[in-house]
Amino acid sequence: MKTEHILIIRFSALGDVAMAVPLVASLAKQYPHIRITVLSRPFARPFFEDLAPNVGFMAADVRNEYHGVRGLNALYRRLTAKQFTAVADLHNVLRSGYLRMRFNLGRYHVAHINKHRKGKRRLVRSKDKVMKQQPTSLQNYTDVLERLGYPVTIDFKSIFPAGGGDLTQLPAEFQERYTTTHHPSPSTPWIGIAPFAAHEGKIYPTDRMERVIGLLTKRHPDARIFLFGGGDDEHRVFDEWCQRYPTCVNASKQLDGLRNELVLMSHLHVMLSMDSGNMHMASLTGIPVVSIWGATHPYAGFMGYNQPADRALGIDMPCRPCSIFGNKPCQRGDYACMKGIEPEQVVQKMESLLPKE
Repeated sequence: MKTEHILIIRFSALGDVAMAVPLVASLAKQYPHIRITVLSRPFARPFFEDLAPNVGFMAADVRNEYHGVRGLNALYRRLTAKQFTAVADLHNVLRSGYLRMRFNLGRYHVAHINKHRKGKRRLVRSKDKVMKQQPTSLQNYTDVLERLGYPVTIDFKSIFPAGGGDLTQLPAEFQERYTTTHHPSPSTPWIGIAPFAAHEGKIYPTDRMERVIGLLTKRHPDARIFLFGGGDDEHRVFDEWCQRYPTCVNASKQLDGLRNELVLMSHLHVMLSMDSGNMHMASLTGIPVVSIWGATHPYAGFMGYNQPADRALGIDMPCRPCSIFGNKPCQRGDYACMKGIEPEQVVQKMESLLPKE
């Protein structure tokens, strides 16, 4: 009898791939007899490589090594050597669609995601908005597996065991400076802040975020604040904040790697993020995440995994949401949806999630 082997395809951005982790983990647990291979971009390996014994990861750089039709044909030949019995396309774009077409022609069992674009268009249109919760990405992913004959109940908690990731895996200098002398506790909480996102419509103004940091350091002088985010411009801002607020740490710069960031996140008492990849990363470690939403809205289905709705901060405006991904220019030109959220409100929500001494 041929061993069941499922291929799960999801390229795209970090957050979209991260949202597939609870599905893959639950599938692996509930179907221990099947093999699962996740096909994604190389950055996603840390999400899946230690997730379960029957889960494997396959990296594919579709922008370079497997670029264009010729590259996708080469990738397809590589995939067929794995002898998959089912293919789940969780992306449904041109690249994954081409691979899906090849698998269909090869008479594989194939299913793909329904993105519910009609409902999302109604959510963001400028007139007669329909403010209705759309199916989450995780639900859409789950539906694909069910159509393949693998119904899944999501029972995922964290990519790490109880107690969080192993802090001894972090760089030695980081451990010595921050983890051996300043363990998290109710009196010395560890707080994460990821203040940036891919688009301006999803970024809380920098001056207001600095006010959040100022309030936190004033009210919780023994707290350690770890800053997460990549890019030279972001690191320049972080370095300036670290100079002004000594309890701040440019964590991403010092940890140098997605896996290390996940380990640290798993020990935070609370994370503050935008509607961004860091929201999804932190959610996968099982910690509470407060998220700030401007041009986008949780109704589009991209809330962090297992995060209650009241942890999403946003203000009601006739024009909001105006974008599913936050990549459209502000209709008003002033991003009032972000500027209208007061730093005090953000801090109060974060404090409600901190442990009591």
